[in-house]
Amino acid sequence: MIDWLTDAFSAMQGWFFETAVQPLVYAVGLGGWTEDAFDATGWLLVGMIQILVLLAIIGPLQRWRSAEPVVDRHAIRIDVLYTLIHRLGLFRLAMFFTLQPFFDDAMGVLRTAGWGTFHLDEVWPGVTDIPWVAFAIYLVVLDFVGYWIHRGQHQFNWWWGLHSLHHSQRQMTMWSDDRNHLLDDIIHDALIVIVAQLIGVAPGQFIAFVAFTQLSESLQHANLRLSFGAIGERLWISPRFHRLHHSIGLGHESNGPTTLGGHNFGVLLPWWDMLFRTANFDNRYDPTGIRDQVEPRADGRVRDYGRGFWAQQWLGLKRMVGRG
Repeated sequence: MIDWLTDAFSAMQGWFFETAVQPLVYAVGLGGWTEDAFDATGWLLVGMIQILVLLAIIGPLQRWRSAEPVVDRHAIRIDVLYTLIHRLGLFRLAMFFTLQPFFDDAMGVLRTAGWGTFHLDEVWPGVTDIPWVAFAIYLVVLDFVGYWIHRGQHQFNWWWGLHSLHHSQRQMTMWSDDRNHLLDDIIHDALIVIVAQLIGVAPGQFIAFVAFTQLSESLQHANLRLSFGAIGERLWISPRFHRLHHSIGLGHESNGPTTLGGHNFGVLLPWWDMLFRTANFDNRYDPTGIRDQVEPRADGRVRDYGRGFWAQQWLGLKRMVGRG
């Protein structure tokens, strides 16, 4: 099944590149970048497929079983912008031209030091190198890493200053997953890519992992009253489980107002929350956001997280350095 999907996607990527992307690359005089453009075509195609799934499946689910009425469509439109930037490859394109040379140099240093040659799928020949088994192993490992990255985003003041933008959405929908500060995304993605390189994740498997993870996270953030039941909730993260992570006070505080932490940090699997005692399986659908958005701080004011894209990015930087 994995092989069939990989072959089908490769054929689709090749056709789309040859008919649409390659002629455009040559037309603008960037013929020397055709290999990079081919890789970018894969991410663009994945993003287009994801957006189709959002519109065709998750969107109707939201309308069928909404967790709350939609009252702030402007905030949702900004989230749609974030989604388009991330899912259609614009964010990765910007990273490629600005940060990729530094990242390639860093990986070169690691490989020279002997890292980067280990392949986790070669641990048990004949078993771990079966495509679907290898994918499952990489998914679990990278999900474990994602859990601890998420814990860090909630634990360190400077990192929470950036990540709090994600939690400031009072009207969660399927578009809310990509509502992140760009610097927060750079840090998160760089850590995931480094680990993926060190354990030998193949490029095709990494694209599949990212696409699968993003779709699951879009469902988790949906305005959807949906639980997976007593057993399912402990196997895979549901919209109900993740909504509690965004609930005011519950999801971003461990010991009450002004503290950092929270519950339900898992990305795909609730196992790590269960193992490290951060899980909360209460069957509830609370208002989402951050306490200081709705309750005045010591200075008597509520915190402004910004209404537009650039305002949100600027205010995030100010929070990171303790000025916001």
